[in-house]
Amino acid sequence: MALTHTIYQSPVFQQACNQFDIAADILGLEPGLRERTKRPRRCVVVSMPVRMDNGQIEIFEGYRVQHNLSTGPAKGGIRFHEDVTLGEVAALAMWMSWKCSLVGLPYGGAKGGVIVNARDLSPTELERLSRRYMQEIIPFIGPNIDIPAPDLGTNEQVIGWMMDTYSTHVGHFDPGVITGKPIALGGSLGRREATGEGVAWFIKSYLQDMAITPEKTTVIIQGFGNVGSEAALALYDWGAEVIGISDFTGGIHNPKGIDLKAALAYASTHKSLIGFTGGDAITNEELLVQPCTVLIPAALERVITKDNAANLKCRMLAEGANGPTTNDADAILTARGDIEIIPDVLCNSGGVIVSYFEWLQNLQNYYWTKGEVFDKLYRMLAKAKASVDETQKKYGCSRRTAALVLGIARVADAKAKRGLFP
Repeated sequence: MALTHTIYQSPVFQQACNQFDIAADILGLEPGLRERTKRPRRCVVVSMPVRMDNGQIEIFEGYRVQHNLSTGPAKGGIRFHEDVTLGEVAALAMWMSWKCSLVGLPYGGAKGGVIVNARDLSPTELERLSRRYMQEIIPFIGPNIDIPAPDLGTNEQVIGWMMDTYSTHVGHFDPGVITGKPIALGGSLGRREATGEGVAWFIKSYLQDMAITPEKTTVIIQGFGNVGSEAALALYDWGAEVIGISDFTGGIHNPKGIDLKAALAYASTHKSLIGFTGGDAITNEELLVQPCTVLIPAALERVITKDNAANLKCRMLAEGANGPTTNDADAILTARGDIEIIPDVLCNSGGVIVSYFEWLQNLQNYYWTKGEVFDKLYRMLAKAKASVDETQKKYGCSRRTAALVLGIARVADAKAKRGLFP
């Protein structure tokens, strides 16, 4: 059922709702429980005055959507991007609910966003905006209420400023309020690599199921940020050949293989891939349809559409980003039947799992080695993969629907067991 009269209405929110409806039909959820499970619980819209370096005041708009609070404190990243909308944030919060539930974390889903191009801000302007956003949402967050994390346009430093703002407000150092922090402020070893490492783990595991060896694997990654670059490194070290990468400025394609270490060094120095000579320049749109074994969309949502789905030339689509495949494109890929899809709620779950580990370490004030973090991560990923594969066989559905069925069923069951407050 389409939510046509809602403040969240947008193409990406409707995409998330359509996915929910397919899984809810399989589960046979009764109407009242179905709507309670689908709809976001709460949203906050904040207006943030920030003094810019030139002395002028600029007003920024930001959001925080808490989709589900029935299974534990809410959990989800904060996105700084010029195209952020309330509907997008609500969809991302919904997907976080299913993701946390799917992998067995005691969290509900949330997401935050600020409408800004962070690259246009000076370091001091970025700090003022980061602190102001945290200050505005403080009444709605906390280590047992809602625990944010980094996302597109934010990083460890931004998260450190936000943690400091919250700690200053409550009057004591409280690192458990947010994850993805610098190590010096209570961050977890392995958190920065976790999402990309998890994406690579699923790719390697499913390729092994398909009897495809590393030396026969070519990889294209759209989005060479934190997730994409870490996934690329993990697959490169495994023995795969990375033949295409891109960022917001465009891409690089080299069928003979890209020198990944050189590309990472160049991007770090120049803040983009413009001018990198390790391959031929190519647009993001063109990169998606180049031949490869594994295609990883690792940037924004809705990049695999009905216009390009039929032209994909990969054996596997591994969704490092959230919601990269539209409903129409998903139907086309399902009808094709020749591409293995690792859906976003499964594929990129490594980040929130290690965020959970960071939160646990903060609460206990006891910290793990990187090896301990990754060992625990891999065991949770393997368990989630096995559960999804079993559910897929049980219902004869797609891997995406199987993952959603698992995540949604656990949230719906928690809501049913808790009952409806009078």
